[in-house]
Amino acid sequence: MDMKLTGKRALVTGSSAGLGQAIAEALAREGVTVVVHGRNEARAGAVADRIVAEGGRAEVAVGDLSTDQGAGAVADEALSGGTIDILVNNAGAYDQLGWTEATPEVWADTYQTNVLSGVRMIRSLVPRMRASGWGRVIQIGGGLAVQPKSAQPHYNASLAARHNLAVSLARELKGSGITSNTVAPGAILTEAVRDLLWQIAPAHGWGDTWEEIERAAAESWVPNDAGRFGRPEEIAPAVVYLASPLADYISGAMLRVDGGTVRCVG
Repeated sequence: MDMKLTGKRALVTGSSAGLGQAIAEALAREGVTVVVHGRNEARAGAVADRIVAEGGRAEVAVGDLSTDQGAGAVADEALSGGTIDILVNNAGAYDQLGWTEATPEVWADTYQTNVLSGVRMIRSLVPRMRASGWGRVIQIGGGLAVQPKSAQPHYNASLAARHNLAVSLARELKGSGITSNTVAPGAILTEAVRDLLWQIAPAHGWGDTWEEIERAAAESWVPNDAGRFGRPEEIAPAVVYLASPLADYISGAMLRVDGGTVRCVG
């Protein structure tokens, strides 16, 4: 299917690895010029080189979005090649801290990285989208925003903030030709998650082979109807669709891609 994205430009934050990389590569395959972002120039450059080697178009912007200075530098670099039509706010971080360990300072740092980073990019890039009369802003959220657990309360709350701001932004952009939506993945098997599962599997008695570990973790740690973890390549198409002109009539929505982790009606 032609997603009608050829010639568009996108910035995917946190796209030097994992889910962000899969999103960047998927957009590039649809003819989008992708600005690959990360805090490590070598890693971001490697992703951009891979996209170009496969016939796509890619640029690189490096910076720490948790600071005004870093976010400003990334926005300037991204805009140096032209208007950004598609902003995917994917960059973020999480840890395994619980209520006892997560101090107010940890909460504040998490919001800087997971929430205010996206706000900074919205404020920098959306005005040019308004001027052109078309654009897409997509937050990468998660099921923990609406179905939180006791662990990682600061991370759960930061995801909820992402979901909330996406709807508020959609209302703000009414009639502008710009849509604002959220893609909410479930537990996704990135390299970092795989490493974590291997590390904690013995303590949980999840088994010795990867197949046993994934099945047991998906059953007891992140229960879902698919019985496994999702792959980055399964989330990226949802982002591509919402980024495309085919999704003109979708704004303020949350698209869950989580194997049935979140159970709700409506």
